[in-house]
Order: sequence, then structure tokens, then C-alpha cells
Amino acid sequence: MILVLRALGVGDLATAVPALRALRARFPGQELMLAAPRWLMPLVDLTGTVDRLVAVDDLGARRWCGPAPTLAVNLHGRGPQSHRLLAASRPDRLIAYANPAAGHADGPQWNPAEHEVDRWCRLLGWHGIPADRDDLDLAVPPAPTMGGVTVVHPGAKSPVRRWPAPRFADVARTLAAAGHHVVITGSAAEYGLAAHVAQAAGLSPAAVLAGRTGLRELAAIVAHARLVVSGDTGIAHLATAYRTPSVVLCGPVPPRLWGPPPHRLYHRAIWHGRRADPGDDPGPDPHPALLEITVEEVVTAAYEAERAAGPRAHRRDHTVVGVTGPGG
Repeated sequence: MILVLRALGVGDLATAVPALRALRARFPGQELMLAAPRWLMPLVDLTGTVDRLVAVDDLGARRWCGPAPTLAVNLHGRGPQSHRLLAASRPDRLIAYANPAAGHADGPQWNPAEHEVDRWCRLLGWHGIPADRDDLDLAVPPAPTMGGVTVVHPGAKSPVRRWPAPRFADVARTLAAAGHHVVITGSAAEYGLAAHVAQAAGLSPAAVLAGRTGLRELAAIVAHARLVVSGDTGIAHLATAYRTPSVVLCGPVPPRLWGPPPHRLYHRAIWHGRRADPGDDPGPDPHPALLEITVEEVVTAAYEAERAAGPRAHRRDHTVVGVTGPGG
């Protein structure tokens, strides 16, 4: 039995897919359990790697009640808290970054300057488990009622990552005038923001999908979309996973740390920052790097991404999944 910890969000899970695939390939006969938030289950199913999800919503004190795993893998962070959580499961072996504070030395040194995908591939490679950093695809859910839409996603986890709503509205209006079927997505908590963007863009209320789609439905919309325009948040990683043309507005973190693969020209990441901030600023304003991004360059990038995509010949033949997936 293999226990993997990645108790974070959509983008975090998506960037760990190559590592999860490498573990599945290296240990095909063992049960692979993922410790992650329960609400991520629809997306976990689409990775095609996980046999069972262990619900973990935070790294607070908890007791592992299951049998000791043969292998525990920390794809969550550098420790020590995450290391200790896995160590408490009494694994035969722990794969994690070296952390003296957690009493763990059998691992490589953490590099804060590397891309999140590369970080976990390097960890496994150090332990003799090769991982393909470009193996980012997810299985495709059946096509939604509305296919071929252009998704504009104005929300993000914190205000510092949100490009101003009026600019998203200008982009949505311009693309709609050019013939795109624009929809505005977001969580239930972001419904007001999405409705404001739609109204300012001259779109009908039916274009507002915020709060009306579950995670699986959102994945289906992105998988079959014409284009995605968003900040550096979970939906941008879904666009990468489905090779859907996209424009990602980055700040405070540069695309070299969390952005789409730079060789895929149908993903355009825009970044005007000069340094990477260590984390989300709790303030109410967008990051300065975001404020330097103009409507005109976003629209231009959208057209460039579409042209680079061509007839979508770059898309792999994804597996289309039904109601349940491998973790069902």
C-alpha cells in the first residue's frame, strides 16, 4: 500500500499528476491512496492513478488508523509538519525532501526556484522513480451541454491574484463581439463577481456559470472549450491538463514557477513582474504585476493562442470517462 499526501487545491493536484503517474507505473500492483480534500474527488478520479482517497482537509493533529503503508510519499511540501503527518502512519519507507527538523535526511534538498511540476518529478527521480514532467493530461468527461465555449474566469483564491473585474469584462465583450460564445465561471462564492463581469460585458445572465457547476462539470467545460482566459488559479491548470488554448494572467508568482509548459504555444502566460513574491498578500488589491497587464495584450494573446492551436491537432487522444473513475 502506498500513501501519498497532497492536501491542497485544484492546481496543486494537477501539477502533481506526473508524479502520481510515475508512482502508479512503478508500483502497478499496489493500492495507491491519496490524502487530499474530499471535495477534490471528482478531479482525483480523472487522474486515472488513485485507488482510494483519504480525506485530509488540513495538516492539523490527526491519527492514522489504517495499516502501515509500504511507502509514504510527501508531495505536499518540504516539511516538517507534512513529514510528521506521514511518519505517524509508520511507513516502511518515506519519500520526502530532506528536513532535519522532521528527522528526515534521506532526500534531495528543496529548491524554491524550480517549477512545481519539476519539484515532484525531481523528488521521485532522486529515489529512482522516473517521472515525465509533460504527463499532465487528465481523462476527459463527456461533453457538456455547451461545448466550444470561451471560458472567462475572473476569480482566484485571494484578491492579490485577481485581475480587475472591469478588464475581464472588456476582454469578454471583445471576444463575444468576435464571435466567441463566452461564459463566466467561478465558485458559488464568486457568483457576484461573475455576474458583475457578465453584466458589464453585455452578456446574458445565462452566461454566468459560477456556482452552477461541480468540479467534474467544470473540467468537462474546460476540456471541450474553445479558449480559457483566467488568472493563475486552478482552472488554468485544467486548461493545461486538457491542452485547451489559454491565456494565464500571472501575479504574484511568475509562470516559471507555476505556469503552463512554455513549449506549448497555445498556452500564453502573461507576466510583468520582476520578482516572485513568497505568497499571497492578504491585502485587497491585485498584485502590481497583474495591474500592468492590459486588455489589449490579453485579447492579442487569446487570438495568438487560438492560431497556435490550429485545428487542435496538438491534443492527445484522451480517455473519455463516464460516471465513475478509478477512485470511485
